[in-house]
Amino acid sequence: MRHQVRGRKLNRKASHRKALLRNLASSLIIHKRIKTTDAKAKELRTFIEPLITFAKQGTLHARRQVLRSFPGSYGQRVTAMLFSEIAPQYADRPGGYTRIIKLGQRINDRAPISLIELVDFGVVTSKQKESEPETDKKSKEKK
Repeated sequence: MRHQVRGRKLNRKASHRKALLRNLASSLIIHKRIKTTDAKAKELRTFIEPLITFAKQGTLHARRQVLRSFPGSYGQRVTAMLFSEIAPQYADRPGGYTRIIKLGQRINDRAPISLIELVDFGVVTSKQKESEPETDKKSKEKK
C-alpha cells in the first residue's frame, strides 16, 4: 500500500528527477507558463511553491535556500528573477501561486498534457494585449 508516500518517481532515478524538476522550475520562472504532462506539472507545483514562499521573505537566508535548488551561474540569474519579478507580485498572497489547466492528450503517445502557469501573470499579459490593439487602431486611422 502507498499510504502517505510523498512525491512521484516519474520513471526516473533520483538524480534525473532532481534535474528535471530544476529545469522545469527554471523554465516556469522565466516563461511564466509551460506545457508538460499532468504528473510533471503536479510534481512541479510541490517543488516551486515553497521556493516562491522563500522569495517572498526576501532575506539573505531565503535567497541561499533558493540557490540550493538552482546551483550555478544560471541558477543565480533564475533566483534573481524570482526575487525581483515574481516575489513582489505575490507579496500579499498566502499561497497557491500556480495554476494547472488540463489540455487533453498528446497526439503522439496519448499522454495527458497540462499547462502550468503562475497565477497573476496571465492577467498582466491580457492587459498588455488589450492595450496593443488600441495603438494599432490609432496607427490605422492615421494612414
